[in-house]
Amino acid sequence: MTMNFRRFSSALLLIAVSALFTGASAQISFTNKASVGAVVSTDQVRAELLAWAPDGVESGKPVWVGLQLAHIPEWHTYWKNSGDSGLPTVLEWTLPKGVTAGEIAWPTPKKISIGTLANYGYENTVLLPVPLTVAPAFEASQLNIKLKAAWLVCKKECIPQEGEFTLQIPVRSSTGSSSGIFAAAFAASPQPLAGTGSQVEAGAQVIKLSLSGLPASLQGKTLELFPESANVIEPAGAWQQAWKGNVWTAQLPLSTQRTDSPRLMPLVVAFDKQAFRIEAPVQGEWPAVAAAAVVPPALEAALKANAALGAPPVGGSSPPFGLLAALLGALLGGLILNLMPCVFPVLAIKVVSFTQEKNQAARLAGGLAYTAGVLLSFIALGAVLLGLRAAGEQLGWGFQLQSPAVVAALAALFTLIGLNLAGLFEFGSFLPSHVASLQAKNPTVNSFLTGVLATAIASPCTAPFMGASLGFALGLPAWQALSIFAAIGLGMALPYLVASAVPAVARALPRPGPWMDTFRRLMAFPMFATVAWLVWVLGQQSGIDGAGALLALLVLMALVLWSLTLRGQARVALATFSIALAATGVWAMGQNVIKPLQASGLAAAPSERWQTWEPGRVEQLTAQGQNVFVDFTAAWCVSCQYNKKTTLANSAVLADMDAKKVVLLRADWTRRDPAVTAALSQLGRSGVPVYVIYKPGRAPVVLSEILSVDDVRAELAKL
Repeated sequence: MTMNFRRFSSALLLIAVSALFTGASAQISFTNKASVGAVVSTDQVRAELLAWAPDGVESGKPVWVGLQLAHIPEWHTYWKNSGDSGLPTVLEWTLPKGVTAGEIAWPTPKKISIGTLANYGYENTVLLPVPLTVAPAFEASQLNIKLKAAWLVCKKECIPQEGEFTLQIPVRSSTGSSSGIFAAAFAASPQPLAGTGSQVEAGAQVIKLSLSGLPASLQGKTLELFPESANVIEPAGAWQQAWKGNVWTAQLPLSTQRTDSPRLMPLVVAFDKQAFRIEAPVQGEWPAVAAAAVVPPALEAALKANAALGAPPVGGSSPPFGLLAALLGALLGGLILNLMPCVFPVLAIKVVSFTQEKNQAARLAGGLAYTAGVLLSFIALGAVLLGLRAAGEQLGWGFQLQSPAVVAALAALFTLIGLNLAGLFEFGSFLPSHVASLQAKNPTVNSFLTGVLATAIASPCTAPFMGASLGFALGLPAWQALSIFAAIGLGMALPYLVASAVPAVARALPRPGPWMDTFRRLMAFPMFATVAWLVWVLGQQSGIDGAGALLALLVLMALVLWSLTLRGQARVALATFSIALAATGVWAMGQNVIKPLQASGLAAAPSERWQTWEPGRVEQLTAQGQNVFVDFTAAWCVSCQYNKKTTLANSAVLADMDAKKVVLLRADWTRRDPAVTAALSQLGRSGVPVYVIYKPGRAPVVLSEILSVDDVRAELAKL
């Protein structure tokens, strides 16, 4: 087999998350396995395992089995070379000792055009026959056959399906009830021709065919051509053909995705019900191909299946590339993450630590500890995310901030840090002397915890390059996926690691002085700004009562901290009172903080311009000929809010939206929403922001995570 069943099954698992692209009307679903037997039926296909053994099951006698696929109207499956998109049907046989299965005798396909794509496949009913070879030593009263089959059935959307089949063939008697079906399949298969003198001439942009030996009945006819080698020609490209005497010639466009340079090209040419197969040698030298990235076989199959959905290149670039490129994208995304607004508070902490530490060795130790904290935290978050998704949870990147309790805890933590930077208290004054001494002797622990904190606050952000790598990671084996999470962490920590290791950075820092205390207090305000943002996020999740309760509890926490800084009898009295008051506040208002809004209150109220996204709404609108712009967003995503207030609120952008009659939908992911998670997974993403333009009959376009007015207007101009 050209692809075994395990590869195809792995591909099915990866379709919902692979690189970067899902079609506008893609609704991937998996069929429930039907009961094992000779027939498996789905809503689109009736699949039946058939056999033909006219002389019984005996060595040297013809024994054939085959999977018959009966499609409902307008649906199709694929040939061995599926064309621009799709996947061929895969058969995996379990046969008794002494019996082996050959390759599928593929019937001649038809060319199926979908939008700008051209595929090769089958409609209506087709039989995929497979010859069995029976060894002389085979002895049994019946031949027990088991088959696992997987096929991709498509209309405009594509649905991966699979089935298990069993069949028993009597050994000593004829099995010929399906002889007519097999005879029709054999007649539909291309007949081999020697084609002596045929050749393929490789060129820089086209290939030229010269086929000789074709029957006289075909001469002067316009033929169909089906190359068995994938990614050599452009199936949907314009090409010319002509007859020069009894030699048929054609000039075809070379595929821009070509990754192979075959020296022998098997081709099928057909006219009406006649089809012939010729293996033509290649003359000349193929133009150089781009170095192919290392792509796991299962991912390669998944990418082809995604292409069947009209998979778009992300941001107008070529499809992704495999683990190495994903790691590079993750590293770049982590670097850019330092420029995201949500990371600014952590930048403040790091700047303070750099100004306070003048010893190069201590600074390097701190940089290494910070890097370790970031790396381990990203790996831990990735492991939790992968584990929960494997358990069936619909989660994505930033999932922790979908919990009001986590948001409230982070607000309390940043309030604590802000008050510390502002000089209200010192952590050492609250710690036992031996703990404070230990902390002072191990500043690297502080750096490590700063790395943990940086990850906690940065994880809701998705930077350019990072979103595609995260979506790619969720479909990989665990160790590969975790390596991508680690690469994001390394990218984020790299500037600090380099700064701590390069003495020139230390020399560029200003000399210590009284200004450092002022600077430290100034850095408290980014912390308080983060608290304000977190309170607003919680308000989106738990309502105005939840946000008000959190503010009240933060005030009580500040009161407790202030009371503990006092001296003498006042400290005991006020600390006791404030702690009791805070405990009462937690008891009375704590539930308001973590209590979620009802589901009906989660989505933002529709406005005159923006409507609420719902599953199936995009397909409904595009079917009516509407262009659609979807904003996948969340209240806790600072990048989302930045894009919303700048680009998406820009008058020129909105005017273009109105001129093109674009329907605007907003998918709110502030609270956990499995439907939004599934939609993101279909786009190959696992976090927000994600911006998508859907066009009727065309592949969707996924824009950059950081929007610009010019980029959005340029894309709208193409509508």
